[in-house]
Amino acid sequence: MKRDAYFDNARLLMITFVVFGHLIQPYQDMLFLQVSYTWIYTFHMPVFIFLAGFFAKGACKRAAIEKLAKKLLLPFVFFQVIYTIYYYTIGKEDWLASILVPQWALWFLLSLFCWHMLLIPFKKIKPALGIPLAVFVGLLAGYCNEIGAVLSLSRTFVFFPFFLIGYWVTKEQLSVLRRLPIRIVGGVLILTVIFLLCMYPDIPADWLFGSKSYTMLGAGESGGMIRLLVYLFSGLMMLSILALVPSKEMPFTKYGQRTLYVYLLHGFFIQWIRVDDLFEVSNSLDIAGLMIVTFGIVLILSQRWMLRLWKPLIELKSP
Repeated sequence: MKRDAYFDNARLLMITFVVFGHLIQPYQDMLFLQVSYTWIYTFHMPVFIFLAGFFAKGACKRAAIEKLAKKLLLPFVFFQVIYTIYYYTIGKEDWLASILVPQWALWFLLSLFCWHMLLIPFKKIKPALGIPLAVFVGLLAGYCNEIGAVLSLSRTFVFFPFFLIGYWVTKEQLSVLRRLPIRIVGGVLILTVIFLLCMYPDIPADWLFGSKSYTMLGAGESGGMIRLLVYLFSGLMMLSILALVPSKEMPFTKYGQRTLYVYLLHGFFIQWIRVDDLFEVSNSLDIAGLMIVTFGIVLILSQRWMLRLWKPLIELKSP
């Protein structure tokens, strides 16, 4: 079957935001980068997770589960070891993390496998009931201090509703987002959010990570209501971004097929840049430089030679 350029464009756009967000994290003294960082986190993981759920149809069969375990769990263990060694080599302070706590971005592999497992019971529940139930579980998880970074449990429960929504959405329903009136509304919403973040740049981005309990976030009993608002807000941002993704095939569309490689490997660049403090960012020219570095990382890690080099380790297939 011919690939749909829309989905590859969406993946490429999101992985670019992921790399840029990770790259600018230490440089939030500048208003533009602070606003950009928070803005990116309002939608980039929900969109990625929604798309993963959309392509999870039929993934609950035994053969598919075994394939997922090889595709996700084995690379997780491998990169957990590799990143730990790499962090020690470059002198990263918290290199000796628990084996049960995913190193940095590796939480996504573990959570992605768990989301597929959660589909086994949830696919038997009608979406009108299952999606609110998943949201309730995500809200409830914040009240349990024991649920946190260990085995990525907090993010697994918090982000599962986006995965489940993606699972139930059909291609016909998703195509509605591409209608011009909805695209206009989506564009207006995105610009409005950027304006509000410029006006109130100190809004805590920690609520968007889904990795901490309400107690750790300083909210207590009101945390459930705040997270519910975050769900609604992130959901609207997700739909707005998806509405603006181009559907035509472009010269760079093909790189959207290799986002897993970019996601797993860009940490080698980002952590090295952070530990050695390679960049000093103080003006707009420096920001442009960070953008160029972002595009360079995505482009390098999307090349075919990079695919051939890492495919035996990531996909357990010969190059």
